[in-house]
Amino acid sequence: MPMLGVFVIAASLLILDKMLKLFDFVATEGGPVSVVFRLLANLLPEYASLAVPLALLMGILLAFRKLATSSELDTMRAVGLSYTRLLRVPFILTIIFAGVNLAIVGYLQPLAMYYYEAQQFELRSGALGASIKVGEFTTLKDRMALRIERSYDQGRRLEGIFGRVVAGKQVLTISAREGQFLALKGSPNTIILRLNDGQILQDAPGDPPRVLSFTRHDLPIDLPAIEKFRQRGGKEREYVLPELLKLGWNKASPEALKDETRASLNYRMVEVVMMLLLPFLAVALAVPPKRSTSSLGVFVAIIMVVAYHKINEYGQAVAALGRVPSWAALWLPFALFAALIVWMYYRVAYVPGGQAIGALERAAGNIGKRIRALRRIGRRRAAPQPA
Repeated sequence: MPMLGVFVIAASLLILDKMLKLFDFVATEGGPVSVVFRLLANLLPEYASLAVPLALLMGILLAFRKLATSSELDTMRAVGLSYTRLLRVPFILTIIFAGVNLAIVGYLQPLAMYYYEAQQFELRSGALGASIKVGEFTTLKDRMALRIERSYDQGRRLEGIFGRVVAGKQVLTISAREGQFLALKGSPNTIILRLNDGQILQDAPGDPPRVLSFTRHDLPIDLPAIEKFRQRGGKEREYVLPELLKLGWNKASPEALKDETRASLNYRMVEVVMMLLLPFLAVALAVPPKRSTSSLGVFVAIIMVVAYHKINEYGQAVAALGRVPSWAALWLPFALFAALIVWMYYRVAYVPGGQAIGALERAAGNIGKRIRALRRIGRRRAAPQPA
């Protein structure tokens, strides 16, 4: 349950910031609110690639921390159970979730990113419902300007309609109390705007303007041409793992494409392999000093995983530009991160009384003592003095 809770919280925090930007983007483009949630659904695999390792780490860490603070871990160690033996079940879970993360970053995430780009493209240039904005003038095919004051029932009922149509040398100015869009059978590129209770002002060169009143008038509207979205594979992050292997080591591929695909492949693999180190990191940071319930290890664990993820992203960007080989930009930081975790685990598991972050624990303890001392001094000064 802690692991699932951390996954939900981490994914939600990552989504919230993007949700505000997407609401603003969709509102600017005049699209329906439901588009936001479809866009967010396609972003979930990208955020899950970070939320899954973080949730796994916190689940193992909180489990061992609970055993350590309740002295059950000391009892298990006293009967001969080593940390490595206690990590057997967490490692089984780690291998399972590493496979899940491999499927996410290798196959699901590239497809989701392509559909995300496709939905953004359709929102910018697609359906009429996403092109006509309430309260603004919209130009269609350079011969019609349309403005709608209010929209109800998801665009099916419109009020306060004003339009200006150029038909040859004649200019029509149309106003109507209400209207609605209707599909025209057999002509997918044309729809009908049915207007109710309005007037038409006809203005032609050499003729006096004429005003016509109508109860119902059907105005045909030619839809703007909608370009088709590109095929998948326009960006390296849209390729699945077999495609990255084929393009990255194909002699016929351009050097720039090789650098991008190799960087993406190594980035995805190093993110998955890193998960195999998380049980060791969790144990190293879960056990607080004796007679202490410090939770500093929890914060250090989150900082380490997120910082390493950002370092990998930077390494991928540098390797994609061809400035550094992809193995050096991504696997050297992994080697340093792995060496640090192994050292931290060794300190906790094999050094009597050893602590992986003992110096940080002492520094945090000293800072806490000084803060408590300052609070006591403040309370004494604020207390009323006897006469």
